[in-house]
Formats: sequence, C-alpha cells, structure tokens
Amino acid sequence: MINKSLKELAAMLASKDISSVELTQEYLNRIDRHNPEINAYISLDQEKTLAQAAAADQMLAQGTASALTGIPIAQKDIFCAKGWQTTCGSKMLENFIAPYDAGIIERFNAVGSVNLGKTNMDEFAMGSSNETSYYGKVQNPWDRRRVPGGSSGGSAAAVAARLCAAATGTDTGGSIRQPASLCGLSGLKPTYGLASRYGMIAFASSLDQAGPMAKSCEDMALMMNVMTGFDERDSTSLNREKEDYTRDLGKPLAGLRVGLPKEYFAEGLEAGVAKVVEAAIDEYRKLGAEIVDISLPNTMLSIPVYYVLAPAEASSNLSRYDGVRFGHRAAEYDDLMDMYCKSRAEGFGAEVKRRILIGTYVLSAGYYDAYYLKAQQIRRLIAQDFERAFEQCDIILGPTAPSTAFKAGEKADDPVAMYLQDIYTIAVNLAGLPGMSIPAGFAPADDGKELPVGLQVIGNYFDEARMLNAGHAYQQVTDWHTRMPEGIA
Repeated sequence: MINKSLKELAAMLASKDISSVELTQEYLNRIDRHNPEINAYISLDQEKTLAQAAAADQMLAQGTASALTGIPIAQKDIFCAKGWQTTCGSKMLENFIAPYDAGIIERFNAVGSVNLGKTNMDEFAMGSSNETSYYGKVQNPWDRRRVPGGSSGGSAAAVAARLCAAATGTDTGGSIRQPASLCGLSGLKPTYGLASRYGMIAFASSLDQAGPMAKSCEDMALMMNVMTGFDERDSTSLNREKEDYTRDLGKPLAGLRVGLPKEYFAEGLEAGVAKVVEAAIDEYRKLGAEIVDISLPNTMLSIPVYYVLAPAEASSNLSRYDGVRFGHRAAEYDDLMDMYCKSRAEGFGAEVKRRILIGTYVLSAGYYDAYYLKAQQIRRLIAQDFERAFEQCDIILGPTAPSTAFKAGEKADDPVAMYLQDIYTIAVNLAGLPGMSIPAGFAPADDGKELPVGLQVIGNYFDEARMLNAGHAYQQVTDWHTRMPEGIA
C-alpha cells in the first residue's frame, strides 16, 4: 500500500477497494510509529485530517472526484492553512494559527485531497540541512545520523519514510531538489510564477516557488496539475493557459538533446556522486537522447549572488515580525524599541539573524551599489548563460548536490560549507527556470554506507511537461525511485 503511486491509490479509491478514511488512518498510524524519531511533522490534527478524508469519500461516492481526491498529502509548514498552527519552523510563529488558506492549500482542498499535517523545515526556509528548525532537526530515514537536506527536509523525510503519499515543498535556492536528492525521492521546482505564492510565508520573494515532492515523476505531474494556475492575489503569478503535465508521459526520448555543463562536473563533486550521475547519463544515451557538451560560465558566481540577494529580500520580508501585530512578543520590555529588539532576539534563530544582518548591510546606503546592484547584474548574466545553453539543448542534466547526505552537526559551524551544498541548484532559481531532482542510485558515504544520489534535470521556461517525461522515461528503465529505507516498514 505505502509504495503505490498516486495513480494506483486513486484507482483503489475509485473502485472502493479502500476508503480515504482507511488510507488516511494507515498513514496516521505510520506517523504515530515513526515520527517521534524522524521528526518530519511539526503539527498534526487527526480530527481535521479524518474529517477531510470523510468528505473525500463523499466526493468519491457522488462521482465528483478527481485524480487526487482522497489522497493524503503532507504540507510544508510554510503554507498557511486555516485553523492549523503555521510556524515556518520558527519560535517567532509558535502560536500563530492561520486564519486563511494559502493558494496552494485551497487548490488541494478543492480537489478533495487530505491534509495529513504540517511538515518540519529550516526556520523561515533558511538552511540546507533542516537543523535550524525551532522544533528540532529532522533525521534522514536512510541514516538517522544524517540530515535530510533543507529547507523542505520534513517533507522529504515524510515521503522517503512513507509517512504520506506525497508532499509539498518550497524552493528558494534548492530547497526542494537538494533534500529530494539526499532522501532518494523526486522533487520539482516549477518555473517562477506558475504556482501561487499567496499565503506562502515569504523568505525571498523573487526566488521562492512552491512545488511537489513525491516518489516518481508521474506522481509529480499529477500534483502539478493541481498546484499550478493563476492567482490574482499573487502579484508574481503568471496568467497563462492551464496545462496538463501528464500529457507527454510515455513519449520516446529519441532526438532529445541533453546538455552537460562542464562546470557541474568539476572540482567539488564527490567521486561516488559523479559515478552515479554518469551512469544515469548513459541510460539517457540508451533511451535515444543526444548528449551535448555545454558551458554555464557564471555558475560559480551563483552562490555569492544568491547570498546577497536572498538575505536582502529576507531582511525586508521579515521586518513585519516586530512583536506588535502577530508573532512572538517579549514578556518584558522597557519601551517600544526595546520590545522590537527583544521580540526579534528571542523569536529568531541564529541563521535567520545572520541573514537579516547581511541583507540589511547590502541594502544600506553605502553598500547598495557595490553589493546588491552588482549581484542583480550578475543574476542577469547567469540567466543569459542558460538562454545560450538552451539554443544547443532541450534539457540539462547534472548532479543535484555535490555529496550524499552529511552527518548532523558536520557543517553547522561552517556556514559557507553549508551554503555550497546548493552550488548546482541556486542558478536555476536566479534565472527563474524549472528544475527537478530524481533518484539516480546510491553512492558510498564517508563510512561506506550507501546513500541516495539525485540527478538534476533543468528545463527551459514552462518546459515542465518535457522534463517530467524525461524523468518518467528514466524511471521506466530503473527502479531507484521505488527503493525505500530499511527499518520503516
């Protein structure tokens, strides 16, 4: 049951082989067993969840169901959900109960999907290991001593441990793809503007994008059909015709031009990861794809550019948490300024404070031109690299992360080493392109343990359907996406 695809689960629900209430209860039981150790969920509400499942069963009985009706989905705790605690992994929002639904939540509710609970995450989506959460670190189901990646680490761990049928995540610089790679599942960041940001707690507004996390590309295509679409409440939402992201699944890959950026296979990539990615590329050759060597010369500038622009936007977005209107307020203070200072000092964690300070600095009058403006100019160059590359190829392949999952605490005292985990993913966000990670095999870690490796697939703007077909074709001839960690049956 827990390994079945969304399509298979939908067929079982439609044929009355199982009810949504029964399926949901199965996942709730698994969460009871495994979540105390893995810590994938921040908040659960069994009463609300089962009520949604019962309503889904009514839709199924009335014949008004769609592909995801009755399917239990885990929601990243960055999305407001009416009546649910919504914390963004921070003490600052520990007592915040959302008064409305985010656009993404509304879309899942409209088709009768079931909200299993809110998943753990790095505080305000700032992190690559899920160690900055106020609610404690998430453990990687493949090795409990290791991180699941971040910031969508709770969603990734929930899918990997089969504590949900699928999950939502958000990706600002790799926060869907990197944990998908480290936990051995599929994760997709859509083209910027395809999925509504309304009710998604902001980190960096020009970079944040919601996307699906699931076992396979077919599952993600079904989720994309629900998650995407114009939302007039979101000023960055794109008003374009609705697509069916399953439409290309099953098409042959003969003639598909696959670009390999030389910069993605240079110094810094672990040998074991490189070997797995090269084997995946060989599979694409066998499937009829044409391999093309390309260059993305400004790739190595993406990290410094991102860590100017993202903190700058974060310093602006997080200024609303002042202890006045909502969020944490210090219990004792002398005056208004003291309340601001103490509330923020107590409510924000160390990584969030670090990024606010960096962002405020680069936006200050004396440094705006030298840092922020220059970073925006290089961002344009990075996007132009991709534009030139897609004149030579249809999709780009490479590693998602430079290594397999690292041990908890290993990089906690070295922010730069942590930031470098996103070296292959950040440029995609800076350019606003779609990118995804799919399981490609296993590589030995430092202690010899075999851990998941992700293959990154990057597409041109609005080319998600072709990307999903490219991933689906690979998953038809491999079984990496069906593997699950030991000890979580």
